[in-house]
Amino acid sequence: MERVPQYVSRSTPVPLNSRVPWYRSTFPAYAGIFLWVGFYLKLAEPTIGYADISVCLWGLLVAGLLCFGLYYYVPAMLGMQTGRPLYVVGTSTFGTTGGYLIPGLMMGALQIGWVAVVGAVSADFIMKGLNQTSKVLSSLIIIVWIYSLGWVAIKGIHYVGRVAKFLNWIPLIMILIVFYANRGGIASYHPPHHEETIGFLNVLTIVIGYFATAGAAGADFGMNNGTRKDVLLGGIFGIVGGALIAGGLPVLSVAGYLGRATGAPSYDYTAAISSVGALAPVMFFLFAIASMVPTCFSSFIASNSFTTMLPKIPRTVSTLAALTVSVLLAVTGVANNLVGFFSLVGASFGPICGAMVADYISSGRRWSGPRLGINWAGCIAWILGFLVGIPEHVPGLPAAWVKADNPSGLYSFVVGFLVYLVLAKAGLRPSLVQVATSTTDVQSLHSH
Repeated sequence: MERVPQYVSRSTPVPLNSRVPWYRSTFPAYAGIFLWVGFYLKLAEPTIGYADISVCLWGLLVAGLLCFGLYYYVPAMLGMQTGRPLYVVGTSTFGTTGGYLIPGLMMGALQIGWVAVVGAVSADFIMKGLNQTSKVLSSLIIIVWIYSLGWVAIKGIHYVGRVAKFLNWIPLIMILIVFYANRGGIASYHPPHHEETIGFLNVLTIVIGYFATAGAAGADFGMNNGTRKDVLLGGIFGIVGGALIAGGLPVLSVAGYLGRATGAPSYDYTAAISSVGALAPVMFFLFAIASMVPTCFSSFIASNSFTTMLPKIPRTVSTLAALTVSVLLAVTGVANNLVGFFSLVGASFGPICGAMVADYISSGRRWSGPRLGINWAGCIAWILGFLVGIPEHVPGLPAAWVKADNPSGLYSFVVGFLVYLVLAKAGLRPSLVQVATSTTDVQSLHSH
């Protein structure tokens, strides 16, 4: 008998009769991810600052299709076929031991960053709503926000899911209001730089980086879907539609604001919100309220990751430690570099998704089952893909190479995919713990 770690052996698949249709699961979840204000807060400057609005809108469509086809589809199909979450289906690509780190603990580590980012953005919006600039007050709001919502996530995530269905619509309504208020200036806007390719590629970099973890988590959404049709429709409407609408309308709003602005230009979405007038302070508060849901979900995912992968550490201890790191990142201002953080996420999860797609294809478009120990094909693919995804942090790399590695998150996916295929052919994958029987049945995890 081969030893299977507890996080794999104790996993139970979601029964087929408990699955729900795409419009009740995948679609609202992904639409909500894109509607969070952190996605489009800094989207305008690196995009419409360089390229025409139409080029950037095409970029959003292409980015949405890439997110759907490369990052989401395979993890979601694996989740749907097996009824199991990412950290279990990932054991075929990274091994039962390798899966502790990739994607297990890594998902938790990146959620620490997400909690910090959401906390920092939320506190900033509350401060703008109060018309305050005190650093002490901002830090206090961050501390209360992260710890209190982290506690809610652990104690009552099922309530958060119910609230999310309503809170998701608040940002959409406000996006439409801000767009309507600024629509008159859109035709007058002209980008200060005329580098269409850079603007287009920056759209891909930001959207893919922002989405990468959510794409891999497609397994966790897909395991609640009953059919391939649910996986497809939930992804097309939630991801492609979400990126286009939640990215496009704010970019148009900022362009409209700049097209009619007389003062100093600002590409920050908060400037477009402020231009609405007397309603602006209320809108800042509402954007912050809507940010409660992503704070809770990221805290919950982090807590689950550490509890599953480090079962000997009490849940409360590991979660409190994670939330404390989030607070420090937010209070010190490290979490304010949104585009930089999205690039790091893309570099981390791009090669994970790439390797998973390669494993899926080489296994006959199904889950092969867990592989024993460390799957070096997956781990080496991830290391090389990650390095390609962070060119600006690789010492001694020529500036021309760094510039050429854009969108780095997409290239990191491609490297992860190709390296895995080559190494799998070379026989670097360990033996299977069990052989999957069918791609449509919920599969068992018996060792043999």
